[in-house]
Amino acid sequence: MNKKSSILIIACMSSFITPFMGSSINVALPIMGKELSLSASVLAWIATSYLLSVSIFLLPSGKIADIYGRKKIFLSGLIIYSFSSFLLSLFSNPFSIIFLRVIQGIGAAMIFGMGIVILTEVFPKEERGKALGINSASVYTGLSLGPFLGGILTKEFGWRSIFIFNSIFSFITAIYLILSFKMEFKNLKKEKFDIKGATIYGVALFFLIYGLSLLPSKNGIIFFLIGVSGTILFLNFEIKNEYPILNVNLLRKNLVFSFSNLATFINYASTAGVTFILSLYLQYIKGMNPRETGIILLSQPIVMATISPLAGRLSDKIEPSKVASFGMFLTFLSLLIFTFLEENTKILFIIFNLILLGLGLGTFSSPNTNAIMSSVDKKFYGVSAGMLATMRVLGQLFSMALVTLLLTFYIGGKKIVPENFHLFLISSKITFLTFSILSFIGIFISIKRNR
Repeated sequence: MNKKSSILIIACMSSFITPFMGSSINVALPIMGKELSLSASVLAWIATSYLLSVSIFLLPSGKIADIYGRKKIFLSGLIIYSFSSFLLSLFSNPFSIIFLRVIQGIGAAMIFGMGIVILTEVFPKEERGKALGINSASVYTGLSLGPFLGGILTKEFGWRSIFIFNSIFSFITAIYLILSFKMEFKNLKKEKFDIKGATIYGVALFFLIYGLSLLPSKNGIIFFLIGVSGTILFLNFEIKNEYPILNVNLLRKNLVFSFSNLATFINYASTAGVTFILSLYLQYIKGMNPRETGIILLSQPIVMATISPLAGRLSDKIEPSKVASFGMFLTFLSLLIFTFLEENTKILFIIFNLILLGLGLGTFSSPNTNAIMSSVDKKFYGVSAGMLATMRVLGQLFSMALVTLLLTFYIGGKKIVPENFHLFLISSKITFLTFSILSFIGIFISIKRNR
C-alpha cells in the first residue's frame, strides 16, 4: 500500500471516531443517569464538558502542531484519547467522569484537524478534493453509526462499552500511524507558542459557549457578552503579537479563508438543530419510537456520506467555492421547504427533504474544506484546520442555542403534549425560517469569496 493510501485510511479512521463518540454518547446518557443516579444537570455536563474542551483546545493544538510537528501532535492526541476513553469505562464518580471527558476532549482536539492537515500536505491540489471528500464521508459515517451502533453496544454490553470501543479503535489508529508513516511535518521551528493568547482565547471561548448553552437566561446573556468581549480582546492581542496562535492577517487579507470559515459557521448554525427538531416532531407529533425515528433521520447522513467524495472530486476540476455555494443553495431550499411542516405532513415528504438537505450539506462540506486548506501557506495548515473545526463546533452550539431559545419562548416549561402541539409547530416553523434566512445569507458569503 502506498503512502497516500495509508494516510487516507488513517485520516478517515481518526475522522470517524470523534463524531462517533459525540453521537453515540447521547444514546447512553439516559442509561448512565439511571445506573449512577445522576441528575439531569450532571448528565448535561458530561456532554457539555467534552464539547467545551474540544472547542477551547482546537486552535491552540493546531498551532502547536505547526511548530512542533503534526504527526507528533496527531499521535499524542490519539494516545490521550484512547487512554482517557479506557479510564472512562472504569469510573462511576460523576466528577471523575466529567474530568476525564475534559481530557478526552483535549485528545479529540489534537486529533480533529490533523487528518485534514496531513491529507492537505500529502495530496497535491489536483487530488486534494477527492481525498477530503472521502474524509468527510467518514465523518458523516461516524455521525450516522453513532446512535445505531452506540444503541446496540449500550443495550448488549452497557454504556461503558462505548468508551471501550472508542479506546480500542483510537489505539489501533495510533499503532497504524506509527507503523505506516515515518515522516514528520513542521514548518515554524523558530516560533514560540503564544501562551497568553491561548489563555485569553480559552477563557473567552468558555464564556461564549457556556453563555450560549444557558440562553435565554440572564446569566446566559451576561456570560455570552463576556465571551464576545474576550474574543475582541483576543483579536486585538493577536494583532500586536509577534507569534500569534491565530494570524489575524489570514482573516483580514485572505478573503477566501475568512469567508469560507464564515460560510462554515453559517452552514452548521443553520442545520445542526434540524435533527433535534425533527426527532421531537416524529416522536411527539407522529408518535414514533426512537428506533423508527432514527431510521428516518438516517437518510440525511447516508446521502451526505455518499455525495461528499463526489463533490470533493468535482472541486478538483471546478473552483471549490462554486461547488460549495451550490451546496449552500440546496441547503437553503431544503430548510425553506421545512417551514411548511404541519401535523399531517407525510413521512415521505420529510424523507425526501432530508435527502435534499443531505445533498446540500454533502455538496458544501468537502469543497469548502478544500477551498480553506488550499487558500493558505503550508505553515498555516494546522491553525487553518483548527479554525475550521472551531467554526463547526461554534455553529452547532449556536444552532442548538437558537432552537432552545425559540422552544422556551413559545412553550416555556410545559411538556410537549397534544394540547400544545400547535405551539411546538409554530416554534419549529420559525426556527426553520430563521435557519433558511441564515443559509440564504450564507449563499452570498460563499459566492463573495470568489472575488
